[in-house]
Amino acid sequence: MSTLTNTLPEGLFRAAVAAHDSPPRAYHSWAHVQDVLEHMDIVPHWSAPREVTLAIVFHDAIYEPGRSDNEARSAEFAERALATFGPHDVDASRVRELIELTARHGRLRPEDVDDDARHFLDCDMAILGRSPTRFDAYDAAIAVENAHVPGPIYRFNRRRFLSRLLEAPRIFLSDFFHARLDAAARANLRRALDAD
Repeated sequence: MSTLTNTLPEGLFRAAVAAHDSPPRAYHSWAHVQDVLEHMDIVPHWSAPREVTLAIVFHDAIYEPGRSDNEARSAEFAERALATFGPHDVDASRVRELIELTARHGRLRPEDVDDDARHFLDCDMAILGRSPTRFDAYDAAIAVENAHVPGPIYRFNRRRFLSRLLEAPRIFLSDFFHARLDAAARANLRRALDAD
């Protein structure tokens, strides 16, 4: 996990962890944040590492399956938490912008965003290129989080999302993650679609 999280104000850190624990989540939990932070640590350069760290810490702070405004609500939560707890010398509008970009996963091209945004979004999507076992656990956890959706509707929507990713010229926006994870991600996506 990024060492930058150790420099966050205690109240801010507690607010972020508590947000991810309520309601209990199968995938969009604090464990997911830790995984994304680990991916952040391997990126060779960030222009604004503090803002990216904060965007990672808060990008899924509000997650209610079925809602289309989770990202916007998470961004608002992050802004309120930063105003309350600090640090006050970060660009809160940049944190908000990065969080809101996660609503557009699978619909952005590399040229649509800057380097930090490309890497940030790829860190969040890196689960797609993990081992088949890790990917399958992710896929099952997403299904658990969406258990309230009737099975045929969930499978249709999930298939549409996975197909859109697979059909895209690039799954990962940055060259860094594209080179490392694209082949594994495509294999995982094909396998998931074939199993459905």
